[in-house]
Amino acid sequence: MATQRYSVTPHPIETLLAWVKSGEVAIPEIQRPFVWDATKVRNLMDSLYNGFPVGYLITWRNPDVKLKDGTLSVGKRILIDGQQRMTALMAALLGQKVLDKNYETKRIRIAFHPLEERFEVRNPAIAKDRAWIEDISHLFAPNASLIDFVDGYVARNPESDRKAIGHVLERLKKIVYNHIGLIELAEDLDIETVTEIFIRVNSAGVELSQADFAMSKIAVNESYGGNVLRKAIDYFSHLAVSPDFASSIENNDPDFVQSEYWPKMRWLRDVNDDLYDPTYTDILRVAFTSEFGRGKLQDLVALLSGRNFETRQYEEAIAERSFARLKNGVLAFMNQSHFNRLTMILRSAGFLTSALIRSQNAVNFSYILYLRCRGEGLPAAEIESIVRRWYAMSIMTRRYGGSPETAFDVDIRQIDAQGVVPYKQAVLDSELPDSFWTGMLPQLMDTSASTSPYFIAWQAAQAKLGDKGFLSTDITVRDLILNKGDKHHVFPREHLKQRMGLTRGKYNQIANFVITQSEINIAIRDKAPEVYFGELIEQVNGGPKRFGGISDEMELKKNLEAHAIPLWMLEGDPFDYERFLTERRLLMARKIRRWFEAL
Repeated sequence: MATQRYSVTPHPIETLLAWVKSGEVAIPEIQRPFVWDATKVRNLMDSLYNGFPVGYLITWRNPDVKLKDGTLSVGKRILIDGQQRMTALMAALLGQKVLDKNYETKRIRIAFHPLEERFEVRNPAIAKDRAWIEDISHLFAPNASLIDFVDGYVARNPESDRKAIGHVLERLKKIVYNHIGLIELAEDLDIETVTEIFIRVNSAGVELSQADFAMSKIAVNESYGGNVLRKAIDYFSHLAVSPDFASSIENNDPDFVQSEYWPKMRWLRDVNDDLYDPTYTDILRVAFTSEFGRGKLQDLVALLSGRNFETRQYEEAIAERSFARLKNGVLAFMNQSHFNRLTMILRSAGFLTSALIRSQNAVNFSYILYLRCRGEGLPAAEIESIVRRWYAMSIMTRRYGGSPETAFDVDIRQIDAQGVVPYKQAVLDSELPDSFWTGMLPQLMDTSASTSPYFIAWQAAQAKLGDKGFLSTDITVRDLILNKGDKHHVFPREHLKQRMGLTRGKYNQIANFVITQSEINIAIRDKAPEVYFGELIEQVNGGPKRFGGISDEMELKKNLEAHAIPLWMLEGDPFDYERFLTERRLLMARKIRRWFEAL
């Protein structure tokens, strides 16, 4: 018979709140925004008042850690599910402030109408209505007297029945004696098992990631500054998206502004670049993998707990060292020079906008690679080439698409064992042999997904190689990408739909797209390709300029070659769509290879 790996015990709300206030139960999300809206808090109070179930809380006790004097610490319980409910209870019943989405502290006041036994979120109208108790936390204050509360209400509402009001308010005050089930997971469970339990028990099926566990571990450790480190990670990811959030930090969190982290990240206040907007998960992945040489965040959770992987014991010295190393990794991530250098390298490869960044994990590992190259003291030009090529290879092979943690772990361990340069070359030789460019890539480009990595690589290649837009004389593909130029169907969509009866998957093939100016796209509209190519031939032989400004046949051929358009389309041959797609994929693959080799 399997051993039960958890216990379930009902506890009064009053006890749970006392545990949170004393630190016996740690709420790791306490420094993150409270995501419930006030109506959810109201609904929670209504459910408790009516005796409805409000779900379970799940805690996981930190492992006991061997201290420097040889004794064992007693691990706190970490609340890993139910954080929003506990925060809501503390806000509504204890009157504690919460952090909103802008990281500003605010009160959530829940009002109660004793005559109607109804809860509402306090508003100005309720505040003026004497029939409402505008903030129920006053009733739960430590020195609050139920008798005095009833007397005060009846004095304001003389038409009310004193006995009935007393009964209702006594019932309200007793909700702190309602029980909530506490599921406590065994402390020796590994992180993957805890994650699986969370997903199975949580009624909404919300995935709790390894990064969430890691952030929880960081937040609850004040001994080594984990609470401030956690906040720095959150703030950086918020600032990367909303630079104007800097003023909110400066106005509402003076303690953090005085910390060592704020001077290292306030440069983001002047940056409106969205090429790489890292989440807290991205920051953790890069900082941990680059600093520790491991790719699995469950290992970070273990190390922050003091896990000795050899003895399988928990030691305070390891926890202390791990927090210090993680801090170094986070500061390296936040470094303005490092961060800007990474985005510059990506742009120099042709990935000009966030629309061309389709794999955040490929960017993350490119950052790790950049930091490791710096650590090995490689020359700047070599670092740039290594990172450009690795990122391009990563997206074209979907290296970090399936199990990114496993791929990160394999790559960083091999880099540690072999060094960056030998391992990079071995991977490129293995992943991108001649057969990839001549056989596999053309086949992979048989797709209608405009967000596919191959079409992304094609656009980056054209931007990097300085191509002019389709049928343009001066406007470049780079200009068009930066200014959201049009994607034009070489064989127009309506022509393929109406005349050939093709479906979306066929007429939207990426090999049928070119990047062009909107006015050229509009001029071509739905003309059959043999019609507008015939007009193009007239245009370069002295005819009217219908499509852009190209008036020379050699210039036209050069433009078509830049866009991998088969030149037989100028020779009056039958316009075979399937032949066109097949040949253009080969030409596109050839050009992408030339781009990659130039990185």
